[in-house]
Amino acid sequence: MLTQVPPRLARQSQRTAGLMTDKAAAVPFQEAFGECFSFSLTAQGCQAGCVEVDSDTQAVAGNGFKLGCISCKKRSEVEATASITWLFQSPDDEDFREIYSYESVGVVQDEQFEGRIDWNGSKNTRDLQDGSIYLHNVTLNDSGIYKCNVYRLLTYQNYEFNSNATKVVHLNVAPKAKRELTSIISEIMMYVFIVGLTIWLVVEMVYCYRKIAAAGEEALRENAAEYLAITSESKENCTGVQVAE
Repeated sequence: MLTQVPPRLARQSQRTAGLMTDKAAAVPFQEAFGECFSFSLTAQGCQAGCVEVDSDTQAVAGNGFKLGCISCKKRSEVEATASITWLFQSPDDEDFREIYSYESVGVVQDEQFEGRIDWNGSKNTRDLQDGSIYLHNVTLNDSGIYKCNVYRLLTYQNYEFNSNATKVVHLNVAPKAKRELTSIISEIMMYVFIVGLTIWLVVEMVYCYRKIAAAGEEALRENAAEYLAITSESKENCTGVQVAE
C-alpha cells in the first residue's frame, strides 16, 4: 500500500536536498580555491626571496667597505649547500691569489688582509646565497680586481648537481672621499637661491620703505593743507565778528 506524501512536506524535502547538493559542490571548490591561493602566495614569496645586486666599486682609504657577492639559487625548493672563495689581483699581480674562504666558518688566506676581513653574508645556514665580506681599514693597496666564487651543491631526490657562479668587483680606493657632481650642483643651486632670496628681500624692503615714506609725505601735505584751511576759516570768522560789533 502506497502512502501519499503531503505537498508541503515534498517541497521541504526538495529544498533540503538542494541545499545539501549545493554544500557538497561548494566544498571541493573551496578546497581547490584554497590550494590555488596558497600556491600563489608561496610562488610569490619564492620569487621575492633573493635579488642579485652589484657591489659598490668606490672606497675611501681608512674607512670600511663591503664587497658584495649575491648569487641567488634558481629553485628555492631544492636543498643545497654552498661555499665561498674570494680572490684578489692587484695592478702589480700577474695572477689572482686567494684571500678568504667561507664554509660554516671564515678563514683569511692572505697576510695583506689578515685581521681586516669579516664575513658579511648569509648566516645560520649552509645554503649560502649572500657571500659578501666586509673589509676594514681600506688602504690604497687594496685597489684591484676581486672575484667571488660560489660553489653550490644542489641535492635532488635521486642525484646531486654542482652549480658554480663568479662575481667580479673592480675596486678603486681613493685617498679621500670625492664629491659627486650632483652634490656639487645641489650646493651651488642652494647658494644661488639664498643670494637671490636675499636680493629680493632687500629690494622689497627698499620698495616698502619708499612707499611708506611717500605716504607719510602725502599725509603731511594733507595735514598742512587742512591746517591752513582751518586757520583761514578762523581768521574770516574773527573778521566777521569784528565787523558786526
